[in-house]
Amino acid sequence: MFNEVPSQLDFPAMEKRILAFWQANNIYQQSLDARKGCKPFVFFEGPPTANGLPHPGHCLTRAIKDLFPRYKTMTGHWCLRKGGWDTHGLPVEVEVCKDLGIHTKEEIEAYGVEAFNRKCLESVFRYTKEWEELTRRLGFWVNLDEAYVTYHQSYIESVWWSLKQLFDAGLLYQGHKIVWWWAQGGTALSSGEVGQGYREVDDPSVFVRFPLVEDERFRQKLDTWAAAPRASHNEPRASHNEPRASHNEPRASARAADRMGESDSLIDSAPHRQKSAARYSLLVWTTTPWTLPSNMFAAVHKDFDYAIVHDRETGERLIFAAALVESIAKKVKKTDVWQVERTVKGAELVGLSYRPPFDLYRKSAAKPHVAHASPADLLGDYKPELAAGGADYACWRVLHADFVTLESGTGLVHEAPAFGEVDFDLMNQERKRFKNPASIPLLCAVAPNGTFTDEGPEYCRGRWVKECDKDICRDLKERGLLLHQEQYRHDYPFCWRADEDPLIQYPRRSWFIRTTQFRDAMLENNAQIHWLPEHIKEGRFGNFLRDNVDWSLSRERYWGTPLPIWVCETCGHMEAVDSYAALTAKPGVAGLDVWEKAKAAEPSLSDHLKIHKPYIDAVTFPCAKCAHDRQAARAEARGSFENDASSRMRRVPEVIDCWYDSGAMPFAQWGWPHRNHDMFASQFPADFISEALDQTRGWFYSLVAISTMLFGKDGVATLNATADTASARAEARGSLDGSLDGSLGVGSHATAIQPQEYPLPFRTCIVLGLLMGEDGLKMSKSKKNYKEPTYIFDHEGADAMRWLFFSGQTPWTSIRFQESAIAEGQREFLIRLYNCYSFFVIYANIDQWTPSANEPRASARAAPSSGAPSGETRSELDRWILSELAQCSVRVFDAMEAYDNFTAARTLSAFVDALSNWYIRRSRDRYWKSAMDADKHSAYATLYECLVTVAKLIAPFTPFIAEEMYQNLVVAGAKIPGAARAEASGSLPPSSVHLCDYPVTADTREAVRARIDVALNEEIELVRQLVSCGRAARAASKLRVRQPLATMELFHRRAEVVRKYEAVICDELNVKRIEYKDSAAIAEYVTYELKPDFRKIGPKHGPLAPKIKAALAAHQDVDALVRQLEQGGVCKINVAGQDVELTSEEMLVELHAKEGFAAERVPGCGILVLDTHLTPALIDEGMARDLVNQIQQVRKNLNLRYEQHIDLAVLGDADIQRVLAAHGDTIRGETLADSLRDAPLHDVEPARVEIEGHAVEIYVHHL
Repeated sequence: MFNEVPSQLDFPAMEKRILAFWQANNIYQQSLDARKGCKPFVFFEGPPTANGLPHPGHCLTRAIKDLFPRYKTMTGHWCLRKGGWDTHGLPVEVEVCKDLGIHTKEEIEAYGVEAFNRKCLESVFRYTKEWEELTRRLGFWVNLDEAYVTYHQSYIESVWWSLKQLFDAGLLYQGHKIVWWWAQGGTALSSGEVGQGYREVDDPSVFVRFPLVEDERFRQKLDTWAAAPRASHNEPRASHNEPRASHNEPRASARAADRMGESDSLIDSAPHRQKSAARYSLLVWTTTPWTLPSNMFAAVHKDFDYAIVHDRETGERLIFAAALVESIAKKVKKTDVWQVERTVKGAELVGLSYRPPFDLYRKSAAKPHVAHASPADLLGDYKPELAAGGADYACWRVLHADFVTLESGTGLVHEAPAFGEVDFDLMNQERKRFKNPASIPLLCAVAPNGTFTDEGPEYCRGRWVKECDKDICRDLKERGLLLHQEQYRHDYPFCWRADEDPLIQYPRRSWFIRTTQFRDAMLENNAQIHWLPEHIKEGRFGNFLRDNVDWSLSRERYWGTPLPIWVCETCGHMEAVDSYAALTAKPGVAGLDVWEKAKAAEPSLSDHLKIHKPYIDAVTFPCAKCAHDRQAARAEARGSFENDASSRMRRVPEVIDCWYDSGAMPFAQWGWPHRNHDMFASQFPADFISEALDQTRGWFYSLVAISTMLFGKDGVATLNATADTASARAEARGSLDGSLDGSLGVGSHATAIQPQEYPLPFRTCIVLGLLMGEDGLKMSKSKKNYKEPTYIFDHEGADAMRWLFFSGQTPWTSIRFQESAIAEGQREFLIRLYNCYSFFVIYANIDQWTPSANEPRASARAAPSSGAPSGETRSELDRWILSELAQCSVRVFDAMEAYDNFTAARTLSAFVDALSNWYIRRSRDRYWKSAMDADKHSAYATLYECLVTVAKLIAPFTPFIAEEMYQNLVVAGAKIPGAARAEASGSLPPSSVHLCDYPVTADTREAVRARIDVALNEEIELVRQLVSCGRAARAASKLRVRQPLATMELFHRRAEVVRKYEAVICDELNVKRIEYKDSAAIAEYVTYELKPDFRKIGPKHGPLAPKIKAALAAHQDVDALVRQLEQGGVCKINVAGQDVELTSEEMLVELHAKEGFAAERVPGCGILVLDTHLTPALIDEGMARDLVNQIQQVRKNLNLRYEQHIDLAVLGDADIQRVLAAHGDTIRGETLADSLRDAPLHDVEPARVEIEGHAVEIYVHHL
């Protein structure tokens, strides 16, 4: 006997029971133990940060992460599933600052770095319980008891080891570069972090005059231009619609608007020097007015044409790209007054000097850092020596730059090298022209905190730079330098963890990893990764790799992995260390007492803090290079220099990017290479990872970059370290996480990781889409546009949430997180499956049917035998559903092997629909009959086999309902108490569905596929399709299915199949007979309407499309056109005197039934027509069916058992009595009524209903 099941399942309560069962029986650990020695399936957990509450997006990620390890475990793999926590970096610091009510670095340092980092440590696990509960409640099986933690000493030492490898190879270097700078937080960010914070903003777009200095060089240019041909009326005009030049395709065509006319006397004779008194200005464009006070150069492209445009109203001459004259003239409403006097190449402008928009540096004395300048020199007049001889102005000259384009702006770019990477590179290139490159200063009027210094305009000093844009524009306008201003909408980066703080580009000395050296290798590795969706490979991720810049590693912050580089304060010698033991073993090491004193004062301090700031900063040791140099110089001095303060090595103050922490997790989670060599060797690379789309520039990138740099064929890691060396290091260091080695059974001999051609950190990656709020917008706590996970767990349950994630869309498609969608999925799949399961249990218990009635079990991992008859002796319906089950199993297996959970879930849903709405419904009479004959036994055995197999198939998807079904069908059904579970001598089935083999594995796939009867499946599918179309025709005519119809006319290409299943079809559609008709007779029943699909014919036929529509509407023989389409997929029609071919894909065929009929197309097969004329006999039979339905509802409301008999009385008017007289026997049989009376039953309250407008009273008394 099976345990009784309620008619309606409380899913949340059921899931809590299953959770208790898993915990009490340690099922997760059993699933690992059962697969020991099997092929590993490696999964990496992208570590979340537990200082914030989890939200539904985390549920999506954790559901996908759980799905495939569960599946792979059931297919015979060992999947360790080690959890992890990300505990360093800006995410933590920002939250702590919020708690403390502080924001700036100055405030942190005033609070105290030691106290601040302790707060950070407290914060990282603030919501651990909530995370662990969500993980448990969702059914995500992951080992959190032995999770890796990025602030742990063993983890940091692995990171240190990797950084030492890079440093020793010259790949970790300190450089002065332009970085994306979080001014409020006082630190640089990596390109990956920057990429996560972009959003659309409006910035001022300004066109600014840079007046040219009319010096001797300029006058020489005028002479040269005067000798050249002038602009012509016949030159082509600039146009908005023409393609613009790109970086790689400089355009060199002069553009001039005809209506602007032509100057007749600009530079055509010697007196031009008198005319040159008119002002000449470069027209320069920028969207960052706040950078103009730090302007150093203006850039043109030497191959572009630049126009000298005369403003006839003001007399000024503006110089800008010829291709943009017309568009800018329209923008500033100057089309009638501007004249193009001449065009010149950009090369002609190179070298010209101009007056900067802000002359703060021009008017001030040269700065002390400007070499060879006396205090009397003005920077604007300062001419350092050139390397090739001679001299040139240091700043405010026109330069050539390849990056100048004509895509926007004016073709002249404002250059403030302090605030742009390409601008900084241009300045450094220009510096090479000078004898002393340092003679070209870097002008920067902005402080590291993002405010203007005293070198900025007076009204800007001390203010945040972006706040000054309006004031700067106002100043430029008042001084006549601003030609035009408008708003420019574009994407701009904000801090990814403080989303109200815009970033700026800023010059900073930072530590970088030379990732650009590995760009090609990373692209080669990326090509080997299986990305889902596929376009990520060459799209978002591939583009990010191709645009790779050196990794800005260092952070001028506090809570993070300290950069393990010590620098001699005397000679500058640098040294990297790879472990705390190596550091403390240095001769003459000092400063360890700082940690020891702190620990003594507060014994509860975590030992992992000793390797963090500020304690690690106190550790110093003598400089070996200084000692060696002094010893070489003074051979007689052989004493130690350990106490010589002038030669101490001190750690650089920076910590590292927390993304490097997470990217090092493949080896750092094991403490490798200091320990656990065997574990790392067996758990690298990952077979599968999954995170959200934003991780393409975060974790995905850091994994690929670090793996490539360390473990590739050109990688830098020392991979052949011996086990003895590793063990010695571990022993010397001591172990904070020492239990790990023993618990994981690591051998005494280490396994070396050899360099790999393609050092993939992961083989397959599913990139998840965004989970949106119920309104389709980003989830927002303030907007309350989503339900919290705990709410969903308590109302619909975890299985329902998981099923939405797996079946709602492909996982990389953004979907709305709607409770209604979760509930709908629950109804369509979980409740439908439960009803199948409930139906089986109820009737199997009534008939006392058990699966082990006839034969013993086959094996410990197999389900109990159903005792079913052999395939040939089963009914066709049984053979069909088992064939469908085999086909479903193979398709789910194939989809899951391809990491296509969406197809797998939809396949499962389709099978459950077929099981419920066809197999069980068509088999009900077999279960309801009294005799337990072979047919009834076969029906039970077949349904049992389907349910047990489905429970296994869905186990990775919806683990709770799968376990609920399995426990009752297999464990309880086989009379095996779960508490006494033991796999003895291979005779007992596993105690959990999650300990079973999957219904299809690589070894069994072909055997299962052989059970598929393709022909039978196709036939039944055709029948089901026809029935579905018939029901659609009924619905269109508002004819309920319970109302019998006389005939169905069928125009069908496969009539032989229909005849074979005619009785089934008639029963399903409630028609008395089917008449097979020739297609020539279709016109008696229906008419066609043909319409073109304008989305298809518009691009193909252009202006002929409307005429095609008219020709179709006027066509005399639409039926003939439809026959052409059905027979050959193409029809021909004469349109405006020409023959036009239209394909079936380009046409919309609408079917209209004539009066008295309902019609529907059967895709690919023909048309069915229902005769909707109703005779009195048909109406009475329909009313009888309605009566049965209403009586069954009364039984249900009275909670009667399915097998319980009743006394029945039905009262109504003469029409109802006539129906009872004609169909009473049917009504009694369908409702298990021992009697049917026409008078009220004593002491029974009637149910009052209406049937086809007739009032009816129904009395039911249970027996």
